[in-house]
Amino acid sequence: MKPVDAAHLNGSADPRLDDVVARLDGLLAADPDLSFQVAAFHDGRPVLDAWGGPHLAEDSVIVPYSVTKNTIGLAVGLLVERGELDLDERVAAYWPEFAAKGKQHVTVRQLLSHQAGLPQAAPALTWDELLDHHAAAGRLAASRPFWHPGGAFGYHAITIGNLGDELVFRVTGRTLHEFYEQEIRAPHGVDFFLGLPTEQEHRRVDVLPMIRPVSDTTTATFSALGPVVFGSMGGEVDLANSRRSWEYGHPAGSGTGTARGLARLFAAAVTGVDGAEPFLGADAVAEIGQQQIRGYDEVLHQHDRAHAIVFQKPSQQLAFGGPRSFGHDGAAGALACVDPDTGLAFAWTIARGPWPGGADPRAVALARELGIRLSS
Repeated sequence: MKPVDAAHLNGSADPRLDDVVARLDGLLAADPDLSFQVAAFHDGRPVLDAWGGPHLAEDSVIVPYSVTKNTIGLAVGLLVERGELDLDERVAAYWPEFAAKGKQHVTVRQLLSHQAGLPQAAPALTWDELLDHHAAAGRLAASRPFWHPGGAFGYHAITIGNLGDELVFRVTGRTLHEFYEQEIRAPHGVDFFLGLPTEQEHRRVDVLPMIRPVSDTTTATFSALGPVVFGSMGGEVDLANSRRSWEYGHPAGSGTGTARGLARLFAAAVTGVDGAEPFLGADAVAEIGQQQIRGYDEVLHQHDRAHAIVFQKPSQQLAFGGPRSFGHDGAAGALACVDPDTGLAFAWTIARGPWPGGADPRAVALARELGIRLSS
């Protein structure tokens, strides 16, 4: 890579990406409020590491909301790799209490692809329960699913973090946070944390609110479940900016780090970095990245939603890579993904994402473009 030659963009990039650097610099010139970090590895080698704007510096860390879910998927992948977790085994084989209220046949595969019918409990989970390693999981284990498991799917926006945490604990005796830190983050030098350490707090920046254009007069539509799932999740806790949230590091939505860290996380898993072998073998990558479900999402009221094991798969609105690519976006514009076929690991963090939310379309298009260009 070479230092970027640009007026507003900082960092370094592969010489083959000079036109990409110019475009990114142009985005910053056109919008003085825009702040992003972008990073990519190709076949384990860094090809893009850049940042710009008034709100994010090179080493700023930020909460990318649901991009955090990638940590769940990769932790599960490592357990699959080691033969400690079978995706086709019943959840209750690892977690006996989970069998309550008709869930005795739910498989790990169904649980981790949003098919188990547990996007919320009744009565609704509190933040005290959600920001706890076992409390919300215990309530969910005792709950009757909102739909017959396997009969539909719907985004377990927050609860998949609690369910994944408890499953990892039942298999390993360690929380997901402990397993991720000890087996993935620290050994591979990943600048992305589940629970931001005190000594890193000086790097943290807030996620800024999106600004709705005056010209946007659309009215949001919801499924019957949407208000049930999200209605109690506001108020006292801002998932990205409240200390109790990012200090805990909810694996579904409040990990903290850099785009460089997220791209390195995927590269370390799938292609290897720094000359090391990837920590997941090709079979484990194929298992966790395989599409499990596609269609109508009972929670989000979206008609083209697709999931692998925890991860999102490409869709009409999220076309970040080829058919074997996988990753996850975040509510406020961030994205991290990998394509095993092209060898590209990509991440984008942003301080103020574009309305109405979800992955920044510029990031989605760039991830797809880089994969095609660098592998051709």
